[in-house]
Amino acid sequence: MKQSVINIKDFKISNNLPFILIAGPDSIESEEHALLVASEIKRITAEVGVHYIFKASYDKANRTSIKSFRGVGLEKGMRILQKIKSELDLPVTTDAHSSQEVLQIGKVVDLIQIPALLSRQTDLLVTAGVTGKPVNIKKGQFIAPQNVDKIIQKIQSTGNNQAMITERGTTFGYNDVVTDMRGLEIMKRFGFPVIFDAAHTVQFPSVLKENSGGDRTLISTLARAAVGVGVAGVFIEVHNDPDNAPVDGLNSLNLKDLKKLLITLKKIDECVK
Repeated sequence: MKQSVINIKDFKISNNLPFILIAGPDSIESEEHALLVASEIKRITAEVGVHYIFKASYDKANRTSIKSFRGVGLEKGMRILQKIKSELDLPVTTDAHSSQEVLQIGKVVDLIQIPALLSRQTDLLVTAGVTGKPVNIKKGQFIAPQNVDKIIQKIQSTGNNQAMITERGTTFGYNDVVTDMRGLEIMKRFGFPVIFDAAHTVQFPSVLKENSGGDRTLISTLARAAVGVGVAGVFIEVHNDPDNAPVDGLNSLNLKDLKKLLITLKKIDECVK
């Protein structure tokens, strides 16, 4: 199967090209914090030689509890993402939760991300496609890898062929997700870039009273395995103080551990490709 290529800023994304990194804190906590993490990851990826897209959510609209941290909101979030994009010269991405939001964030981001729980929402996917921007769809925990072509076709129906699929685990009983590495190879057969989410695949959804749990010690293990399959990129939530992160700290990689992991992943990627 011929593999499609997506252009983001000044680099290309494809399953048979060197892997790229999508990373950042789960949520935009503040302008200062977002700029800090983005600049540090940019420095690290530049040293290692990995292309990088900054990601952080302006609103976590699908949290376990009504009490969970939501973020800074759409308007402020777009201002912060625009600042990161212009001041740090980085491509940026974020989640969209409605067709109205897609049209607004499409004016700022380089890549539109569709949350896993919304990955079958036709109107949302079609509107994302209409923007003409590349669209990264996080495969729902309830969708089989051999069925992702139906999701991609919704983007393609608009004439936009710039789709990417992100694996973020499959529901396994209650309060757990697992990664079937066979699914990465199956999804690659459709010819679109496959991204591996090394953060949410170690998550234990809704296992805590008000939040999701997770085991960040497994992030590196799963990331190495996925890159060994040969994926287009890796998605990692990265935080400078994950123990005190307001959202998903338990499945966020500590910033200080990122460089070592990327060096290892780059070696594996070079061997595979």
